[in-house]
Amino acid sequence: MKKYQISDSEWIIMKVIWKHQSISANEIIKALESQVDWAPKTIKTMLNRLVSKEILGYEKKGRAYLYHPLISSSETIKEENKSFIKKVYNGDFSSLLASFVEQNEFSQEEIDEFKKILESKRK
Repeated sequence: MKKYQISDSEWIIMKVIWKHQSISANEIIKALESQVDWAPKTIKTMLNRLVSKEILGYEKKGRAYLYHPLISSSETIKEENKSFIKKVYNGDFSSLLASFVEQNEFSQEEIDEFKKILESKRK
């Protein structure tokens, strides 16, 4: 997979687009108005940036542009996770996992779910 650099602001926009799969700029602006205080022009600038990065594609429908993702959320999250582990933990996933477990409280149900996941990896 090609490496993509997605800023925190672009992540906010991408979450809306991944949820709808095909959506106009005005619909994105409306969806974000309760979350952020960005001007519509700012959102359109970020959409253009995402198109330039080949993260979004678009189709012109009448006077509107419909944006759609060119990359899946799951692949993007996977790449972000890899980048984070490499940057913060020098690529050592077990250090990340140990830190996560030590710093958080978990219910018995969550612990049981973790065990199931680990057991499935063992097989």
